[in-house]
Amino acid sequence: MVRRILELKFNAGLFEQPYVDAQAADGLTATADAVALAREAAVRSVVLLKNDKGLLPLNSKKVGKLLLLGTHAKDTPIGGYSDVPRHVVSIHDALQAEAKAQGFGFDYREAVRITEERIWGKDEIKFTPPEVNARLIAEAVAAAKNADTIVMVLGDNEQTSREAWADNHLGDRNSLDLMGQQNELANAIFALGKPTVVFLLNGRPLSVNLLAQRADALVEGWYLGQETGHAAADILFGRANPGGKLPVSIARDVGQLPIFYNHKPSARRGYIDGSTKPLFPFGFGLSYTKFDIAAPRLKKSSIGLADSTQVEVDVTNVGPVRGDEVVQLYIRDDVSSVTRPVLELKGFQRVTLNPGEKRTLVFDIRPSDLWFFNVDMKRVVEPGSFTIHVGPDSVDLKSVKLMVG
Repeated sequence: MVRRILELKFNAGLFEQPYVDAQAADGLTATADAVALAREAAVRSVVLLKNDKGLLPLNSKKVGKLLLLGTHAKDTPIGGYSDVPRHVVSIHDALQAEAKAQGFGFDYREAVRITEERIWGKDEIKFTPPEVNARLIAEAVAAAKNADTIVMVLGDNEQTSREAWADNHLGDRNSLDLMGQQNELANAIFALGKPTVVFLLNGRPLSVNLLAQRADALVEGWYLGQETGHAAADILFGRANPGGKLPVSIARDVGQLPIFYNHKPSARRGYIDGSTKPLFPFGFGLSYTKFDIAAPRLKKSSIGLADSTQVEVDVTNVGPVRGDEVVQLYIRDDVSSVTRPVLELKGFQRVTLNPGEKRTLVFDIRPSDLWFFNVDMKRVVEPGSFTIHVGPDSVDLKSVKLMVG
């Protein structure tokens, strides 16, 4: 391991020239190209979880008076492992500029606060007192009564989503729910019956059952970096079409943990008081358009133990706007000498399609996609049938059988 690290340093020339020109390096940061790339990366990371009645994208001509809620709409969390960029665009700044440019009304209230600080490395966490949040929520509800459309920014910050490294620096939690009085705010706003979008900024998946049930639209933003605000505005107003997919399963409750898509067939026997299904499954993500993913076709439906084949799948944008789809390939070893997962992700391709456009994607299936370690810890491909699945996530799948032997 040390040799590999030293080899990398040697190949980078660090032994011959260990120091850099600080001014030259500084001049290469925060360039127009770099900022544009940060914005694109943020946009492509967003996952649309819910969009009832097509509320999103917002129409600037019909949005009326837009009310933005949430402390992190202004005080943008970017994660504990990120240094502070020179300039961070908040959702507040971006939507305020949007309102000015498009000519609709705009208002903001802090609404709810999680912690009094956002210092990731600080040991002590000062949670906002409930009485403070009660006042902020009352102010938000009063403002919401005069609004036509509401955007709530909820989630986590660098102190509530961090690792624990000492007894006096804690990071673990006994719940996956929204912290503090965020659900109280959400309930009070939902009770008004106004069109409401919830935009999540968070460093870990949250069991947002209330939001999934009652929000008109739910967007998972994670931590989007310095271009958070611009990316959010691009998504909310339809300049960009969300195409991100969940890289994790989102649990309904902490009691479901550990929760993952590639479990054994005998797992998830059931609960007496709840479902074993995740709130949102691995690989899930919606779009402002619709895609049709056809059943997979194998180039060769029968191969030898050391052979390869390919699977083709047609994907068509059958919706009204240009968008991205991430077509995912999963494999199931139907019969094996040791227990194998019900599904294993073996490939994915993200494609951008115009309305009506169709494309045929090709995935390779090699022995390395079929092998596993047997009871003797030997890596083998065993003869038998394999089910090849394709789809937009780990649940909505179409299949074909591959015989190996």
